[in-house]
Amino acid sequence: MFKKLLNKFSTLFLKSAFILLLIFISVETANSQYLLKESREDLSKEYFNLSPLIKDSLRIPKKDSVINFQMKKSPWKSVLYSAVLPGLGQFYNESYWKVPVILTIGGYLGYVIVKNHNKFLDYRDEYAASQTAANPEGDLRLKSYREFYRDQRDQFLLYFAFYYLITLVDSYVDAHLYDFDVSEKVRFSVSPQNSFVKFSISF
Repeated sequence: MFKKLLNKFSTLFLKSAFILLLIFISVETANSQYLLKESREDLSKEYFNLSPLIKDSLRIPKKDSVINFQMKKSPWKSVLYSAVLPGLGQFYNESYWKVPVILTIGGYLGYVIVKNHNKFLDYRDEYAASQTAANPEGDLRLKSYREFYRDQRDQFLLYFAFYYLITLVDSYVDAHLYDFDVSEKVRFSVSPQNSFVKFSISF
């Protein structure tokens, strides 16, 4: 009885931790998309606030002089790398801090899936052996264990599918954001001026 309660508690704890990690990755991706949108809007506002003379100087008269923006990181190549191995796309995008997080989550999910599958096979065989002509129903306790570990395996397979999809989306967004500065816009500087110290804050 104690072992069964311990298994339920550990499963609930691990599920909660995994859901929190998924929420963290989703929020981080959504925040990156918001910062990207905000940076584009700021650039658009700065352009419209320019004087007409400066705007005219920024216009490019000839089509052959147009400079096309080329991304340093290919989003689809990043997705392909993440599809081959979760975390590889983030490594390609130079988001190195994400790699151990992704590998840890993937390794944990893989370990739990394999463990539950092996338990399911063990109890399946034991339950099949307990079925006899005198007792065709077999040991119902073994049957319940068999169904429990089968459900756990299938549930973590679903978690792994969500995890895999999130790593693909994250690598795609990360590649798009590689060429944009999404750091904080507020900067604080101190510079000596004569016998005084000058403080300045720029946005």
